[in-house]
Amino acid sequence: MRSNIFLGCCLLVMLARGSQAQQLDLSKPEDAVKASRKIHCSLNDGQPAVYWWRGHVYSRVPGEKDRKLFHVQGMNIRACVTLIDPQGNYGYRMVSREVMFYLDPETDQILRTWNNPWTGKSVEVVHVANDPVNMRPVFARGPHGNYQLGGTIKDGWVWLTTEVPLFYTNPLGGDYQEYVGGAYQAIEMFNHFLPLDELLDANKPSVENVLVGWARVSQWLPWMEMGDRPGQLIFHAAGKKLRSWDDLPEMMKREIEANYPIYKTPPPLDDRRPNETSWTYFKKVIDAKRGKRTN
Repeated sequence: MRSNIFLGCCLLVMLARGSQAQQLDLSKPEDAVKASRKIHCSLNDGQPAVYWWRGHVYSRVPGEKDRKLFHVQGMNIRACVTLIDPQGNYGYRMVSREVMFYLDPETDQILRTWNNPWTGKSVEVVHVANDPVNMRPVFARGPHGNYQLGGTIKDGWVWLTTEVPLFYTNPLGGDYQEYVGGAYQAIEMFNHFLPLDELLDANKPSVENVLVGWARVSQWLPWMEMGDRPGQLIFHAAGKKLRSWDDLPEMMKREIEANYPIYKTPPPLDDRRPNETSWTYFKKVIDAKRGKRTN
């Protein structure tokens, strides 16, 4: 049974070790927002932060044994900017973009094509290249109350659990989805683990030692060309916050530099573009190919 507590409760006493270092007080909404920002990026405006993860993708089809289809490796590069709302409340906004590559589960090499075991077709692999993946602004105080950072504390560590259910109109669908279906449904689940002392140290602009777990249950990927066949995908990965871009695996750096160079830096801090998803990105890929064929 998970114990959910408010992190501001008596945490300073737990960290009292004779140090006079300035500490965040998480019972104050402003400090709670700063703590959140330290996890996701940095208190320094525009300072890039990189998260990296690796894991596996399984299929689940009714009446069939689960299959490991892919290995994955991904990265998200982001930065934050300070915001002050009209009431003078402190806040921030994060801008980011991310790539994730589908790898052969035997060789760990980046896949260019994939032999679909259900259809027998060889299809082109479209890797995740979402630009941007920006966050809504977060403020210390708002119409729904004061900001609080919820989580669990144990033996000097903090872990945070977040679930993101997704249900929206599929951008590849037609104009009659409310009659025949076609909504995209998935759930993403995140776990962050980090040292309590780094989180509360007001002199550190960022929590450097963050471990992350990620899982997703979703429909088939559009490039798999599975149509309405029954089944779903299960993603399971783990990773960490890196010190810099240079700490990414060499394989990822080579691929990004060759084919996704803008992912070496975050989007501009004033980026107002709508967020990209795997579905909207795939639609752009298909539309571009169809446009070339019709020219």
